[in-house]
Amino acid sequence: MAKKSKKMQEALKKVDVTKEYSVAEAVALAKETNIAKFDATVEVAYRLNVDPKKADQQIRGAMVLPNGTGKTQSVLVFAKGEKAKEAEAAGADFVGEADMVEKIKGGWFGFDVVVATPDMMAQVGQLGRVLGPKGLMPNPKTGTVTMDVTKAVEEVKAGKVTYRVDKQGNVHVPIGKVSFDDAKLIENFEALNDVILKAKPAATKGAYIQNLTITTTFGPGVKVDKFSF
Repeated sequence: MAKKSKKMQEALKKVDVTKEYSVAEAVALAKETNIAKFDATVEVAYRLNVDPKKADQQIRGAMVLPNGTGKTQSVLVFAKGEKAKEAEAAGADFVGEADMVEKIKGGWFGFDVVVATPDMMAQVGQLGRVLGPKGLMPNPKTGTVTMDVTKAVEEVKAGKVTYRVDKQGNVHVPIGKVSFDDAKLIENFEALNDVILKAKPAATKGAYIQNLTITTTFGPGVKVDKFSF
């Protein structure tokens, strides 16, 4: 087991691992125990009582956080003709067709989000093996396969986040930066939590949220009391 740094050891002393904190307490403590020298990301991690192997329990989607993420994401749009012009006008960082497909095949990944119009998906599909594992493949469920490229680009720039349950039933979503006011982080959390709760599968029996923590990029996880909100 890797030895924990002195800073991490000091941070861990401030967190009571046997306690579940209120959302406000967890946000404040996560910020206090941040050990990164940069403006770290604050993230929420859910452990859900779902079976991702079943189609009706695959929780996935996207939303725009009320206060954004604190990060300006670069957007690549696969579109042609008028839709390409719309994407450029909306603020897309990169717009293209086959040229971008070839560039990515060559190892280029200078973007954070990929948007595509439906008619471009045959070409984008060639990139499934490289975009898929990175979570970058456009998908209608997250609003990234759409004819409304203006809306898609504007939402990403405004602080859109995606969420997807993994094979173990976990969902990890950023809700802002350590530099955010506590109130803004709490508001982002509440908006996200509402979406996660509404996504509860009808087949789920018993407690839906099994575990919930708030953490920073390199900081310790702070457990949240699931009944405090």
